[in-house]
Amino acid sequence: MTLKPPSAGKGLPTLGQGAVWQDLSVGQKFRTFRRTITETDLVNFISVTGMLEAIFIDATFEGAAMSGRPVPGALTYTLIEGFILQTMIQGTGLAMLELEQRIHAPVCVGDTIWATVEVTAVRPTSRSGRAVVTSLIEVFNQSDRNVMTYTAKRLLAGAPQASQSGGRSQG
Repeated sequence: MTLKPPSAGKGLPTLGQGAVWQDLSVGQKFRTFRRTITETDLVNFISVTGMLEAIFIDATFEGAAMSGRPVPGALTYTLIEGFILQTMIQGTGLAMLELEQRIHAPVCVGDTIWATVEVTAVRPTSRSGRAVVTSLIEVFNQSDRNVMTYTAKRLLAGAPQASQSGGRSQG
């Protein structure tokens, strides 16, 4: 049995729909929301990923290189990617193609992170109106210190064929 999507509301804009590649241009910049990292975030992340390293599971670990409750760089990255997915590429992001990352400073439980996203390249592909979109993402803490920088190349969907000449589809 095949279920058909409901037709009620068809043609209305979808809340939270990400940008198609035609909506993006080189030099555009965006800012994400801010998020404070909690002890629960750390515990859940290391539990699900198996990153049970002493510096993450033992608040009194004597061999730590720093004070505080550091979190894995992967946690910082995935929280920012969550913001990007929920706002910029929801429903239009097709694949992460390449990622290059640098960590500049530690992030600890209690820190508040946010990021800027700058579109640095948009290259249409020859298939299905898609494009490879490259972005520079800079992650900051509550003191506006740059803690991480990464470049992401993603495959993004294009506008539906019927609306490419007349602007973005609203449905």
